[in-house]
Amino acid sequence: MIDLQEIASTQPVLIAGPTASGKSALALQIAETQGGVIVNADALQVYGNWRVLTARPSPEEEARAAHRLYGHVGRTQPYSVGHWLREVADVMASGARPIIVGGTGLYFTALTEGLAVIPPIPPAVRVQGDALRAEGIDALMAGIDAATRARIDTLNPARVQRAWEVQQATGRGLASWQADTPAPLLPLADCTALVLTPAKDWLGARIDRRFDAMVAGGALDEVRAAMADWQPDLPSARAIGAPELMAHLRGEITLDEAVRLARIATRQYAKRQRTWFRNRLRAWHSIALP
Repeated sequence: MIDLQEIASTQPVLIAGPTASGKSALALQIAETQGGVIVNADALQVYGNWRVLTARPSPEEEARAAHRLYGHVGRTQPYSVGHWLREVADVMASGARPIIVGGTGLYFTALTEGLAVIPPIPPAVRVQGDALRAEGIDALMAGIDAATRARIDTLNPARVQRAWEVQQATGRGLASWQADTPAPLLPLADCTALVLTPAKDWLGARIDRRFDAMVAGGALDEVRAAMADWQPDLPSARAIGAPELMAHLRGEITLDEAVRLARIATRQYAKRQRTWFRNRLRAWHSIALP
């Protein structure tokens, strides 16, 4: 782990890393040692209904240091990287030193590289995109320009659909919009940027232990509370473990099978995160774990 004395106490800190790698614990250590407000940069920890299932800081941890942008969004409420960036700007405008921590890479690149201002996507286009996505990713890829295809993560269906929707709605490729990106809110040169790079086996064991703890700590109750009006297409429904535990609660699979599938899904997600961070956060200070 990094020596905290190497971090300037007046400088903003960014902490990225795959799920279960210990980002929140490091952020809390920095906040308690040097001061600052911990700001969430995880796209699923913003939702109020998922505390246990997304491993949000506990009430006890939140009492030890100021936390912002955790659990403040309703489960069915729209929320995007643009919403998040505006809220981070408000935190920074307050004068507090931000310690921004999470695993959503797009949030960090928007923060440090800028975010393209793209017009809203009409609902009808989104419906078309959903239908094409159900047919397979190739159907969406065919409607995206070459420059955008070369830039996006083509293994991520949500990113591919977003690029398709932008092209259809605006007649202009996502890469072209991104080329007009305004100046970033927090340039990388103005902060300490850390990315945790844990060993695969070490992280896998932590993922398994943590999901067991989630189930024991109330994750089933959180999913049960969402059963009555469950909408699997909502962004909030992408919380890892939610679809698997929902299937169990509906009597479709056993709890053991739900846990097994959720562990696999979490490991796959961590692998995608590690790849993304390795490719996109090359200028960040890498911290090998353990």
